[in-house]
Amino acid sequence: MTVTEHAPLSEHTRFGLGGPARFLIDAWETDPFLESLAQVRASGLPYVVLGGGSNLLVADSGYHGIVLRFRGNRIAMAGDIVTVESGTELQALVDFTIEQGRANLHTMTRIPGWVGAAIYGNAGAYGHSIMESVDRVRFHDGWLSNGECEFSYRESIFKRRKDWIILSAEMRMPEGDPSALRGEAEAIRATRDAKYPPTMKCAGSIFKNCLVRELPAGVAPPQLVRDGKIPSAWFLEQVGAKGIRRGDIQVAAYHANLIYNDGPNATAADVRAVIADLKQRVFDRFGFWLEEEVQYVGFDD
Repeated sequence: MTVTEHAPLSEHTRFGLGGPARFLIDAWETDPFLESLAQVRASGLPYVVLGGGSNLLVADSGYHGIVLRFRGNRIAMAGDIVTVESGTELQALVDFTIEQGRANLHTMTRIPGWVGAAIYGNAGAYGHSIMESVDRVRFHDGWLSNGECEFSYRESIFKRRKDWIILSAEMRMPEGDPSALRGEAEAIRATRDAKYPPTMKCAGSIFKNCLVRELPAGVAPPQLVRDGKIPSAWFLEQVGAKGIRRGDIQVAAYHANLIYNDGPNATAADVRAVIADLKQRVFDRFGFWLEEEVQYVGFDD
């Protein structure tokens, strides 16, 4: 376990933005992490538990409390069950399951971040979500079955119960041919790298895609609906989002749902201002609010 005072959180987020945490506690084993969590809670100081920071925006002033991270990263397979700790890089789990000839997670290749956060946000891509593979989840106070995790599109019970900290998961996936899975994963990797270059300082798509059942009647072109959803990028394109710039924060000229840090003077405040602007434009034109995928830390609201 390590404790770092005044740890710059910009070094731990994909945006590369954000001020320092009062303390950053990293633990690689379960018991020290749980002991630290109990002591922090007993102290009464504000705290937050983070993952890999890939889908996170930290305030420019930082976080005036304690940041904890569980960094256990073991993966093991026994029978048809894969056990993985929440601090594991998602890509490491994807690669492991491909080599073991297990399908479904291969479509998540190149999604950055850690497994715990992927479960927290029910990450997914190209027709699969991680909820399909989760058998049960160990959190700081026991185990939850798949059903008890209350998964839905980019949602889980852990988003509503942020005090329930994911430690590991047991996963079960159908068999697949490793060579075929690897080939499909490589094709997805090339597509994602073209859209979200690995060196780009961004959080991927900023907004969730829109569930048609939750939209005002008549705003969703039927030809764009896939699996009951319509890309939020389509609505953003209609309101002129592509290419918007505020300081060193840029909306991609080729993708209306991609905001990235494009210079040394970029700020988290500018990211939030651009997000607010885009949400307001869509509301004014279509009568509903887009919902962010990105999570916020350190902001007053």
